[in-house]
Amino acid sequence: MGKTYEGGAPLAEVVRSGFVEGVHRGSVVVLDASGQTVAGAGDVTSPVFPRSSNKPMQTVGMLRAGLTLADPADVALVSASHAGEEFHLARVGALLARAGLDESALHCPPDLPVGDEARTAVLRAGGGPTRTQMNCSGKHSGMLLTCLAAGWPLDGYWRPEHPLQQRLRDAVEEFTGEPAAAVGVDGCGAPVLAVSLIGLAGAYLRLVSAEPGTVARTVADAMRAHPDLVGGTRAEDSRLMRGVPGLLAKIGAEGVVAAAVPGVGAVAIKIDDGAGRARMPVLVSALRRLGLDAPVLTEYAELPLFGGGLPVGAVRPLW
Repeated sequence: MGKTYEGGAPLAEVVRSGFVEGVHRGSVVVLDASGQTVAGAGDVTSPVFPRSSNKPMQTVGMLRAGLTLADPADVALVSASHAGEEFHLARVGALLARAGLDESALHCPPDLPVGDEARTAVLRAGGGPTRTQMNCSGKHSGMLLTCLAAGWPLDGYWRPEHPLQQRLRDAVEEFTGEPAAAVGVDGCGAPVLAVSLIGLAGAYLRLVSAEPGTVARTVADAMRAHPDLVGGTRAEDSRLMRGVPGLLAKIGAEGVVAAAVPGVGAVAIKIDDGAGRARMPVLVSALRRLGLDAPVLTEYAELPLFGGGLPVGAVRPLW
């Protein structure tokens, strides 16, 4: 690639009381079942940081490096940006305990749950930030267990030069079909690799189209079988996977989302200003271009705006 992301096109508008008060710009690409681009807007060939949308490929890298997880629910959790609900925290704790570790081994920073209800419950109980509650603690637990399985040191497991991270980079580059254009530090402290939106969409299509029994298919099937572990009870990507048969979806920070359905196609989106509220209406518009429909898509087609506690407008797609 070697070029800088140029920014996107107007993808969604913010309408309040019939007045357009804002516009979200971004980029989106839609691939058909063969991987050909059938629709798009903005800059889909320059690199962006997919953030947590890279996680399914990273999980593939962990499993290939020796991570063994008998329960597909654990595979889903390692691929997750969890909401910090009790069932998430219990499973993270069990993963660590199985390896004789506790949360002090995690490099991800202490945090409160990202889920509103879980965060409120922690604060109401007088609790505070912990590493387990951080939404990437499942991924970091998987990284630690992978190092133990492969005989790699736990110290510095998050550093780009660590053999673990080299394996994960190999997986991301293989599935996107691109060399990583940049390596950054994600919010959880682990590396994040820059790839294009067309590469990201292609990676998701390869995950859901992989042959049964392959590591890639194992990850895709686990996430779709346990969507609430991937996000949470109310998480957007979890609800999409529950509501659209065969859909694999994963949200990333800064307005990113990727999704794919086998035999149908794939989508990847980046909202330039990082606004999560614009992501879902644009995704619904993109999925409908692939002929998909479901009640959950209708629910997310526009997001309501409120004034005085009452709906007075919406965030709706322009594309």
